[in-house]
Amino acid sequence: MNTLKKIASAGLLATTLFASFNAAAETVLRVGTWLPPTDKQNEVVWPTWAKWVEEATEGRVKVKLEYGLGHPKTMFQLVEDGVVDASFSFHGYVPGRFKLPQIVEEPGLGVGAEAASVALWRVYDEHLRQAGEFEGLQVLAMFSHGPGTIQSNFPIKTLADIEGKKIRVGGGVQTELAERMKLTPVGAPATKAYEMLQQGVIDGIFMPMAQQKSLRLNEVTKYITVFPAGMYMGSFSMFINPEFMEDLDDRDREAILAVSGEKLSAMAGRAWEEGDMEGYEEARKAGVEINELSADSPLAVEFNKMISGMDQIWVESVADREVDGPAVMKELRDIAHTYKPAQSVAAEE
Repeated sequence: MNTLKKIASAGLLATTLFASFNAAAETVLRVGTWLPPTDKQNEVVWPTWAKWVEEATEGRVKVKLEYGLGHPKTMFQLVEDGVVDASFSFHGYVPGRFKLPQIVEEPGLGVGAEAASVALWRVYDEHLRQAGEFEGLQVLAMFSHGPGTIQSNFPIKTLADIEGKKIRVGGGVQTELAERMKLTPVGAPATKAYEMLQQGVIDGIFMPMAQQKSLRLNEVTKYITVFPAGMYMGSFSMFINPEFMEDLDDRDREAILAVSGEKLSAMAGRAWEEGDMEGYEEARKAGVEINELSADSPLAVEFNKMISGMDQIWVESVADREVDGPAVMKELRDIAHTYKPAQSVAAEE
C-alpha cells in the first residue's frame, strides 16, 4: 500500500471511529405519550421541546416519542420505573395523589391556557414543590388546557337539563362539578370520548374546545355550552425520571432544565390555547351549535350559585400539605390575571 493510500485509509478509519463514538455518546430521551399524533401535545409541544433540548445539548440528547403505552394514569408509574424516561399526564386520573396542582382547576379563573399554565408553574415552583407530591419524579413543567365546556348531543338551557345525563368526566374538580350538577358521571380517558359518544354510551362530555378537532368530537357532538369565566381548567404536569437526569453530564442536565420550567409551561399552555381556537373553527365548520353564555344569562347565573364554596373544598383537601391554601390561590389568580403572553407557538418552533 503506498503512502497516499495509507493516509486515506487512516483518515477513513478515523472518521468511522469518530462517527461511532458520536453515535455511542448520543443519549435518547424516550417520551411516553397517550394522546394521538394530531393533539397539540404531540404535534407541537413535545417536538418543540425536543428541538430545544437537542440545540441546548448540542445534539448530545435527542427526544423520541413513544405511543401506545396504555391509560394516561399509568404514565407517572412508567416514568418512575424507567419504562420511559419522561411523559405527561392529567392529575385527576390519579385521585388523592396530586391535590395541590388542582388549584388551577377551580371554576371561574377567566383566563386562557397560557396564563393559567404560567401561574400554575410559578406557584408550584415557589410554594407547592416542597410538599413532595411528585416524589420519585422530577417535574419539568406544569400546564393547563383551556376552559372546559360541556359538549353534548342535547341542548342545555338550565342545569335541570343535565340532571341524570351520562357525562364523561376526567376527574379532579370535574368530579365535584358532576356531583353538584346531579348528573351521572362516567370515568374514562379523553381518548375514549369519540367512541363512547358515537356508541351512545354517554350523552356528553366535559372537555376543552381543542378536542373538537384533535379528538374529532365535532363529528359526534351537536351542542357546546361555554361558560363566560370558564367552567373549569385542567392541571397537567410534564415529568422525567430523576435517575435519567442524574446519569447525564452536568452540562446536559442543566441544559434540559434551562429549556423547561416556565418556558416549557408557557409554551404548552399556549399550544393548547391555540388548539382551542382551532377547535372552535372545526365545530363551526361541522355545524355544531355553540352556546357562548353571557355573564347575566340564566344558566350562567345558576352555575355561579352552584359552584359557591368550591374553593374552600380545595383548601380543606390540602390542609395536610402544610400550604397556605387561600394565599396561594390568591397569588395564582393574581399572576394569571396580570400575565401578558409573549408570542405565538409558531415563533417558538
